[in-house]
Amino acid sequence: MMPRGSLPLAFFLASGTLMSLPAQTLMMPLEMVAPGMVGTGVTVFSGSERTEFTAEILGVLENSIGPRRNLILARLTGGPLTDTGVIQGMSGSPVYVEDRLIGAVSYSMGSFSKDTLAGITPIAEMLDADTPAPATAFEPLSPALSLPFSTDTLTSLTSNQFPKISSFRPSRGTLAALDLPFTSIAGYLEPIATPIVTTGFSPEALNQLSPAFEQASLATVPTGAISNQSSLESVVPLEPGDPLGVGLIQGDLLMAGTGTVTHIDGDRVYAFGHQFYNLGPSQFPMTRAYVHTVLPSQLVSSRITSIGATLGTVHQDRSTGVIGRFGPGPSLVPVKVQLLSPGQDRVETFDFAIIRDDLFTPFLTYTAILNTIISHSRQVGAASYSIKGEIELASHPSVHFQESVAGASAAPLAALYASGPLSALLNNEFEPLTIAKLDVSITAHDQIRTVTLNRVWLDNPRPRPGQTVALHLAFRNYRGDEILRTVMMDIPQTTSDQLELVVADGMTLAQEERLQTRQSSRPANSQQLIAALNDARRNSHVYIQVSRIDTGAVVNGQRLPSLPPSMLGVLGNAQRAGTFSPLDKVKLREWSLSLDDFVVSGSRRLNIELDTW
Repeated sequence: MMPRGSLPLAFFLASGTLMSLPAQTLMMPLEMVAPGMVGTGVTVFSGSERTEFTAEILGVLENSIGPRRNLILARLTGGPLTDTGVIQGMSGSPVYVEDRLIGAVSYSMGSFSKDTLAGITPIAEMLDADTPAPATAFEPLSPALSLPFSTDTLTSLTSNQFPKISSFRPSRGTLAALDLPFTSIAGYLEPIATPIVTTGFSPEALNQLSPAFEQASLATVPTGAISNQSSLESVVPLEPGDPLGVGLIQGDLLMAGTGTVTHIDGDRVYAFGHQFYNLGPSQFPMTRAYVHTVLPSQLVSSRITSIGATLGTVHQDRSTGVIGRFGPGPSLVPVKVQLLSPGQDRVETFDFAIIRDDLFTPFLTYTAILNTIISHSRQVGAASYSIKGEIELASHPSVHFQESVAGASAAPLAALYASGPLSALLNNEFEPLTIAKLDVSITAHDQIRTVTLNRVWLDNPRPRPGQTVALHLAFRNYRGDEILRTVMMDIPQTTSDQLELVVADGMTLAQEERLQTRQSSRPANSQQLIAALNDARRNSHVYIQVSRIDTGAVVNGQRLPSLPPSMLGVLGNAQRAGTFSPLDKVKLREWSLSLDDFVVSGSRRLNIELDTW
């Protein structure tokens, strides 16, 4: 085993004998590739030593993955491949025939294959992926959100149901044309899974990642980052066959995908031979990588890799490969997470940065926060969490959020709540928004902090309009102990002789308000969206609402109470456009009461008869 101190040196020293390549790489057109040809592939199985392997060309699968999407089928031998099969992480390994580049190893024949059959993406298709795509209009990725927001809204926004990237399933006819018996194929061609290197992540957090990543042929593998990244600058130029990293998270936590360089043209780097996540235009850090060893497995073998210094930016993530450019790394979203443990005088602070992407930024934020909670809450046996945070936007007011969660699912709920506003902002239907930074503070409590609203009553059951009366609230905690609170209420001046009083937790009240509008009331612009996020109903508060029977409407996200019939008729013409929702009662006053970071549940309703004499 190589000593840790000598690891950076291995990045710079290349050993072994490799085929000599011309200064300008020659390429073989796909139409010249024929069965029976024997090619030479280049990859790294250990350390930084690029090693050759043999690729016996079996044929070309034309239009097999889509229009003008072809694969070269080959049998790989040499090095450890006979024992390991096609290895996760060797995606992008270049293959040359007669010293001419034909493409990149990118597909395998599935798990438990008895033969090292692989699909090679033609190099011309990889180069075509660098063609700038035409500008497209801004499109939201999440459905329109109904007002008002509450905990259930925000915790449902970050979803791990990422678009599934379908694998190629060849037909009997396609395989028969290559003279390969269908029954001898132990699997179907699919993209070689990209190992996701992680450091600082617990197994429980990685279990949360795996279902979403596996759908896109990504496989999480724990490993370590190189300790002295300053020594990993481009002293030795990157070459075809070298391992390459595509960063997701950097800092106290690290996450990156790893593959292999296929081709370098000036400042451009072509790698993988298949998608990373098929995001199209992207902004991933492009990094060096170091292969510790190959972990053989009958199921699927994988390279164990570490991540090095940033070399540039991956700006394209296409179905035929990723494309990067040497230079500075991309702008990332700075995230600071503080975990507090009351009574233990301890504050843990974690600083990391996450890639900018409408899909990945919220999901990776959720995973990183969940990992922080899981990794450190064991020390205090936390059963409840209080979350407080701020999302600073580049050109809009900040979004502030605060909530408490408790119970068996408290940790994932806390992480979902913190990442939910990011999903709403980045996937809104109005305009692209830029996240400047995210700060999150989480307080871990070592007991279940929940209360249930049990009963409510007024000191004066028949108050006069304008009178101040005491409203008493009785709660019970999870042990059955009663907790009393009192709120002084100013009864609104009104000509009505009856009012409705509703006392409820934030989620219950928000659901009732959505039903009152009869149709979905939604933000009409990004300003209303930000305001709605800042005003989201919280389950750490109890809400007291006084209303009266009256007619009104919600128009373009704004509540308009006490409208005359003539105005309702005019506004009703906008109903077809979805901008108008009628109301049958009007809120007069609202109060909220914090329950000291306890999670509140329950609701009560009182009909107040006013003394109008």
